[in-house]
Amino acid sequence: MKRFPYWLRQSVRGNENFRGTRELISKLGLNTVCQAARCPNVHDCFSAKRCTFLILGKICTRSCRFCAVEKNRLELKAPDKEEPLKIKEAVEKLGVKNVVITSVTRDDLADGGASCFADCINTLKSTGRGLKIEALVPDFLGNKSSIEKVVSARPDVLSHNIETVPRLYGKVRPESDYNRSLEVLRYAKELDGGITTKSGIMAGLGELREEILGAMGDLRKADCDIITIGQYLKPDAGCLEVEEFLEPGEFDKFSKWAKEAGFKKYYCGPFVRSSYEFSTPRHRNNGGPLEQYSSSESLGFARDKLRESRRYRR
Repeated sequence: MKRFPYWLRQSVRGNENFRGTRELISKLGLNTVCQAARCPNVHDCFSAKRCTFLILGKICTRSCRFCAVEKNRLELKAPDKEEPLKIKEAVEKLGVKNVVITSVTRDDLADGGASCFADCINTLKSTGRGLKIEALVPDFLGNKSSIEKVVSARPDVLSHNIETVPRLYGKVRPESDYNRSLEVLRYAKELDGGITTKSGIMAGLGELREEILGAMGDLRKADCDIITIGQYLKPDAGCLEVEEFLEPGEFDKFSKWAKEAGFKKYYCGPFVRSSYEFSTPRHRNNGGPLEQYSSSESLGFARDKLRESRRYRR
């Protein structure tokens, strides 16, 4: 078993904001990917009154081996028609200005849940608060009419993660297709040249460095604007093992490659996740604009936290 590196260890303390966010989500009967996927940033996000809303239920129809979201077709339920209003209420009570909506994959639905994404986006826009909305969508089995439904609702960001390099799809995403995922991003940009597109990759699943560089090139060919690259961490006993813990300097290299590839924004670091909002001190780039993020600061943060908690060992 690989030893868990010090730069990935965190000192977590409870606080009122964390508890309040968790209680609000529970009270409204909403789901978040933060909880369902066991995201390592859940404490940071909830403490800042942020979350990524998970629509269409909490049961996924696919069996991606990196993901901790529940998978049981026998327990699938019809989408909650009140979900857009519940999310609107949560957003108002949390006081957030940036909203990320994602979903489980629902291959059982005729449009893959695209109409539900559109309803959520339109409902949030109706508040008149100038919210920035990101829709992190599944591949909709390549159904172009589904992509059209979401894009026509005009989210500020249309995001779809390729997750890994093409060679590993059979192991990591057996029911997905690399080229189909690229096509989601390409077609969204074709429909609306002004929409910002975004994708994410997990590192540490056994990919080669040149394969990550190749995936970056494929994303740019699809006119993808933003890329995120973070360390894969096994979220559940049934998920794939971590093949490699990349040192923070490796993510700095990815940032350099992303800049050279022409991405408008790029976020690369051990704790980077596709929907993570980089506004906490740990993820700031020297306090400046977050047009890009490199991981050097997260290494220093990890050392400081480990010293504080007396868990740091040389």
